[in-house]
Amino acid sequence: MAPSLRAARVATFLYFILNGTLLGMWVVQIPAIEERVGISHATLGGLLVLLGGGAFAGMQVAGPLVDRLGTRLVVPVAGVLCSVTLVLPGLAPNPWALGAALLVFGFGNGCLDVSMNAHAVHVEKAYARPVMSSFHATFSVGGVLAALAGAAAAGLGLSTAATLAVVAALGVVTALMSARSLLPSTPAVQEKQDDAPAVAAKGAAQARIWGLAALALMIMLCEGAANDWSALHMKTVLGAPEATAAFGYGAFAAAMTLGRLLADRLTARFGPMAILRYGSAMAAVGITAVALMPWLWAAFAGWALFGLGLSGCVPQLFSAAGHADPAAAGANVSRVAGLGYLGMLAGPAVIGWLTHLVPLNETFLLLTLLCAVAAVAAGVLRTDRTGRVDEPAHSGT
Repeated sequence: MAPSLRAARVATFLYFILNGTLLGMWVVQIPAIEERVGISHATLGGLLVLLGGGAFAGMQVAGPLVDRLGTRLVVPVAGVLCSVTLVLPGLAPNPWALGAALLVFGFGNGCLDVSMNAHAVHVEKAYARPVMSSFHATFSVGGVLAALAGAAAAGLGLSTAATLAVVAALGVVTALMSARSLLPSTPAVQEKQDDAPAVAAKGAAQARIWGLAALALMIMLCEGAANDWSALHMKTVLGAPEATAAFGYGAFAAAMTLGRLLADRLTARFGPMAILRYGSAMAAVGITAVALMPWLWAAFAGWALFGLGLSGCVPQLFSAAGHADPAAAGANVSRVAGLGYLGMLAGPAVIGWLTHLVPLNETFLLLTLLCAVAAVAAGVLRTDRTGRVDEPAHSGT
């Protein structure tokens, strides 16, 4: 295997870790920023919508730019942008400024998210075997690094602004130093649209992309619901102490990380369709156990099974979107990632709304339904008649 390809894979890992670290640093600094700006939890919740809206906008902008300019240019620029804008929430003097800061930081995060995933597709194509899930696993490593960095900064007595500035500076260096190892990519060339069969095939491909996006919305809605409601379920429904309840989310997150570390080998052996189908089915069993069983041990096992089942699903959807049309890989990834991100944002809110109608544990049966739909619809990942394959041919890059 060419050293340049190995270096490109390492560089992609670094961008995923960078993204996880930058987003994690904002998360660990939320309490300090909330107190300094003097806002309530409710106000913060409203401002977080701006973060999500900015990320969605960034995804939609970065996708076409990746196809036009290439990932080798867009990925490092997005990494620098996301790093620099991390400082802004730490400097915001009032709620209005914080909202604007989160909007801009979210935009940078969305740009980096889509562009690094598009480059991951290029790396996967060159490897001629699944590697996407391992990239998504390293995103979680960034979150761990952020937690450690936040704790160290607090121990040293650094202010929020200083902490974010140091991490931002390291992020800029990482984004620029890793850029030289990225694979070269050829900007997309506009095709003529006067061939009726080609137009029809392109329309069918786009319909498939939106099908992948709809599945991403379902799966990531489930992830978002688990992120925000797992610990609360353990505490309020099962009566677990607060310290014990936190392990509900811990079981989910640990199982998801482990699953993503294993998913590439399983995908190579059984195919992406099987990963989505049986992973979603496993997740449905896990969350049903959480919803219906009244025992703590069953809830822990259910959350872990839910995370393990979901772990490999989203990487398969992103990978399929990127490989569907090499000339529009960025735009296709941005559609799937964007709709999926909206699902992740909507998940906690949907569950919260349903608690006005039924007990919290029963709301999780909606997640069972979504996972079951994803399992049934997994055939969208089957190799199509145009010859597109889920594991592209090897490139000697």
